[in-house]
Parts: sequence; C-alpha cells; structure tokens
Amino acid sequence: MDAKDFDHWVDTSLSAFEAALDDLVPASAPAGLGDAMRYAVLGGGKRLRPLLVLASCAAVGGDTFAAMRAACAVELIHAYSLVHDDMPCMDNDVMRRGKPTTHVAFGEAQAMLAGDAMQALAFDVLTPDDGIAPALQARLCALLARSSGYDGMAGGQAIDLASIGKALDECTLRDMHRRKTGVLLQASVMMGAACGPASAQATQALSEYGAALGLAFQVVDDILDVTQDSHVLGKTAGKDQDANKPTYVSVLGLGAARTLAQELRREAKRALAASGLADVSHLSLLADSVVERVN
Repeated sequence: MDAKDFDHWVDTSLSAFEAALDDLVPASAPAGLGDAMRYAVLGGGKRLRPLLVLASCAAVGGDTFAAMRAACAVELIHAYSLVHDDMPCMDNDVMRRGKPTTHVAFGEAQAMLAGDAMQALAFDVLTPDDGIAPALQARLCALLARSSGYDGMAGGQAIDLASIGKALDECTLRDMHRRKTGVLLQASVMMGAACGPASAQATQALSEYGAALGLAFQVVDDILDVTQDSHVLGKTAGKDQDANKPTYVSVLGLGAARTLAQELRREAKRALAASGLADVSHLSLLADSVVERVN
C-alpha cells in the first residue's frame, strides 16, 4: 500500500468515526454536561486509538459495526483520562488539542463530571441492544476495563504522580509508561482483533505489536515535549521537564530515546510479519506514523 492509499483509508475511516462519535455523545445531557462532554472528545486529537481498532479489525476480517463501536469507546476513555489528567489536582494544564482544557472552559466540577460521564458512556457504547453478540460485548468490555483501570492507565497515572522529582531507572520508567499509555493502545489493537476470527498466532502477534507501538508512542511523546513548541503540540510544551517528571529523554538522553523509538518500530513490524495475516499494511503504516512524528 502506498502513502496515497493509506491517507485515503485514514481520511475515510476518520470521517466515518467522527460521524459515529458525534451521534453517540449526547448534547442533551442535563445542566450543560453534554456540552462539556462534546467539547472534550469531538473535533480534535490524533485519533490513533480508533484507527488501531479499525485497522486491526480489517486485518482479521472482522465485524465493522462492532469495531466502530469499540473505536468510539476507546476514544471516550482516552478523552476522559485527558480531562482528568489536565485538572489542577493532577497535571494542572491549561491547553489541550490547541484549545483551553475542559476545566478551564467549563470549570473543575463540570470537567470532573464530564470525564465520569464519558467513562460510563464508553461501556454503554459497547453494549447495544442489537448488533454485537453478548460474548463479544463482554470481551470488549473486559479489554477496555482492564487497560484503563488500576493495572493499566489509572495505575500508570498514579505511578507518574508518585514519581515527580524522583530518579527512575529505564525499567521502572518503561513499566510506568506501559501502564499509563501503552496498555490502552495495545487494547485498541486487541479490541479490533476481537471483532474477527483471529487465530492464536495472529492474536499473540497483534498483542506484541500493540505493546511495542504503545511504548514507542510514549517515547516519541517524551521527545516531542522537549523538541517542539506548544503551537505544534497543541498542548503545553516542556510540561514534564518543568514539573520534574522522569521521561525517556531525562533518563536516556535525546539520542538514545530516538534510537529506542526506531527499535520499537522494528519490533512492532517484526510482530506483524509473524502474525500470519494476509494484509497488515494499515497497522504497519500506523507504526510508521507514530515514530515519524519526531522527524
């Protein structure tokens, strides 16, 4: 697949995704809550997690309706985590996706409630009355819950907050970022795979691909935090350094962090090559797009 075909797939997929997400996030939630929810999740972001769900589903020949629901659910979880992460009690940031953070725009209480509501909505989206078999609903809910809870994203965020001002070795830093960022990206891949008849070989390979890609994404984020300005990032640049948080750049150095990102891309592609799947081009090019953000 060439770059033009890939770009067309991304544009088509995101157009369908944005329409589905817009339909699922209610403007009618009471007391302005719907406005805060829609502000937080619509019209912005890289949408990498939904694209991973859809690409993985395509690779295994899966159910596109279930995959689109899963794509919306994982983005709702991601968006809720950003709303809470930006609040004064955590990272205290004022810009996200090029606009004021949700608590700046709507107040802290409304932002907290919007995050809570989006988390609940994610699981509602995965359990429609029709269209997804109950066993698949349960599998998707389990993957999303485990990746976003204490053993995944929330646990990683707790470690992140507890590590401010501390010197971490690379092994500990890797575990923190695996939980905080990597596991939800890996779950996105596995949710897409769950929508189709993936073999044990393919499932294991996709899991390994997701793990490598998830870590690569965080390594690249750490690099961009010190090499790009806020206008390019759409969020406050240098925030981790200013907060004295350990990152891959602070622990390994910029050059070694760049080298690690490239090695993780190769690791992700080796996993795809071992999957036995006929066409993993979308997933392979998504790995390229993650790492090449540093160029």
